[in-house]
Amino acid sequence: MAQESPKNSAAEIPVTSNGQLEDSHEHSFNRDLKCSLPVGLGLSETKITSHGFDGAKEGVVEAGQFPNKGSSASPKSSVISPSSAAASRLAGQGCDLIIPTGGRAQQKSGPVVLADEVKNPAMEKLELVRKWSLNTYKCTRQIISEKLGRGSRTVDLELEAQIDILRDNKKKYENILRLAQTLSTQLFQMVHTQRQLGDAFADLSLKSLELHEEFGYNADTQKLLAKNGETLLGAINFFIASVNTLVNKTIEDTLLTVKQYESARIEYDAYRTDLEELNLGPRDANTLPKIEQSQQLFQVHKEKYDKIRNDVSIKLKFLEENKV
Repeated sequence: MAQESPKNSAAEIPVTSNGQLEDSHEHSFNRDLKCSLPVGLGLSETKITSHGFDGAKEGVVEAGQFPNKGSSASPKSSVISPSSAAASRLAGQGCDLIIPTGGRAQQKSGPVVLADEVKNPAMEKLELVRKWSLNTYKCTRQIISEKLGRGSRTVDLELEAQIDILRDNKKKYENILRLAQTLSTQLFQMVHTQRQLGDAFADLSLKSLELHEEFGYNADTQKLLAKNGETLLGAINFFIASVNTLVNKTIEDTLLTVKQYESARIEYDAYRTDLEELNLGPRDANTLPKIEQSQQLFQVHKEKYDKIRNDVSIKLKFLEENKV
């Protein structure tokens, strides 16, 4: 009788009389299956439910062929089938993932926010030059018209009188300051000379015994004059510092505001004249937008003129109060 070929224990799966697998052999089969899996991959990890990128099929992790007992063949590497549901979940996260041909996931930057269109600096400068040129032209035309006696001029009689008085006082204070500085210089030289003269008399009083008292008296007199001269020199220097602060800081700051007031007045009159000329002309679809724009510009310069006029009045009032 021919001998039966040996069978693999994993292939022998006996059944019971009811057609069910025996538990002992089922455990043996599972044990053999675990031994045939690669290291690090459990039996429960052999099937991973995922949704394919293009279809609704479940992705299955193939753990490779299960070799027979005693076989030396190495198991194949595991393969993961991608799914579209997994891709949609990844897309819902904060950053985007790109799967290149190599199979490695690369993270790129977050969502790109498009900024507003960058303005051209050259166009902005050109617009500023255009506005400045137009304003300069209108102001120059207003100044020429006033000098020729053709244009009207806004005048605040009370404020103009105070400004004239302030300018006249500044000239007088500047003259006083110049004279005081001259006196201080000359007095300093005189005090220095008196001090030297007192030292010379004191030296002669020690060397000339017959004129000891006279030279000593003259030396004391010159030293006393030098001492009093230094006191007077200190008072004059204090006066010079006070007048210098009044002329070159306080009054100068007020006159600077007056210059701004005069410039604002010229701009105000220029735009006022422009608005009056437009109002005297015809009113149609072409001129109405120009009139409205001119009215807005006139209102802006009127507010500026009123504000600077109030500033000049306040500063003049402060000067009058602090005059003493």
